[in-house]
Amino acid sequence: MASGGSPAAAVPEVALQFGNARPMPAVAIGTAASTPVTHEATKNAVLAAIEVGFRNLDTASMYGSERPVGEAVAEAVKRGLLDSREEVFVTSKLWCTQCHPDLVVPSLRETLEKLQMEYVDLYLIHWPVCMKPGPITFPAKKEDAVPFDFEGVWRAMEECQRLGLAKAIGVSNFTTNHLDRILAVATIPPAVNQVELNPAWQQRTLRAYCVDKGIHVMAYSPLGGQDWSGTGKGNGVLGSQVLAEIAQRRGKTIAQVSLRWIYEQGVTWIVKSYNKERLKQNLEIFDWELTEEDRLKINQIPQKKYVTAADLFSTEGEFTSVALADMDIVEE
Repeated sequence: MASGGSPAAAVPEVALQFGNARPMPAVAIGTAASTPVTHEATKNAVLAAIEVGFRNLDTASMYGSERPVGEAVAEAVKRGLLDSREEVFVTSKLWCTQCHPDLVVPSLRETLEKLQMEYVDLYLIHWPVCMKPGPITFPAKKEDAVPFDFEGVWRAMEECQRLGLAKAIGVSNFTTNHLDRILAVATIPPAVNQVELNPAWQQRTLRAYCVDKGIHVMAYSPLGGQDWSGTGKGNGVLGSQVLAEIAQRRGKTIAQVSLRWIYEQGVTWIVKSYNKERLKQNLEIFDWELTEEDRLKINQIPQKKYVTAADLFSTEGEFTSVALADMDIVEE
């Protein structure tokens, strides 16, 4: 992946069981934002992440960050920070308005045009939610929700891989029930399930299921995440007294303790920061371990889910899709 003594060389990699993707670096830089971020700010943040050693980049059509991510990679190659595009692992996602069998391949082609790339390493269904086709709006109207054609959409995802537009395919925010529906019809199983996961929402049931099925788990909101709902739910990670005590005792930051715990679970994490020093700190988790006592204390942290499918929709209107009924099953 990286040559010599570059920071990226120290980042472990994970081989995905399904698809043709190169091994995935165990840590990723994210580009989602709960408030608008300029094109240039996103590009510079991704460039900074590449400079300090990140080689796993996470974007999505919904984030509006595909163009700046692509430009950052091209700039990194031009500057000699990367030898080629092949040195980075790039993930993008199919938004809910695109979750229609006939829109999947065209949507990925549009993503690739924005990224200025011939393929993505991983393409995910962003949510097990389908909305009427149209421009991306957030939050969406509840009446725009329509039944999700799991089989038809997954068949189209498989076509993306067969065409070489995606080296591997997967899902995001899927419960075990949703995964059962995909696996029942899949010729190519999902390689990855990207979900909210951190010490305050440990996803034990889902993780065990995915291990059994050979599906690799990626964690977003590894540090407690952003409050997308605007309800002021707080942060169960950075505000955790348990993690603060472990961090103080070990001479680490709370963020480092959380990220190390996630890594020790065999889960890849996605972190977002515009601060270069913080990005460096986030990579400094591979030369030490949590103690058994640390792990036991973390396992006892109260569990609370922060991101729900309801956050995708405005509070006005009514759901029209029964597929949303099992969206927020608590799987702990």
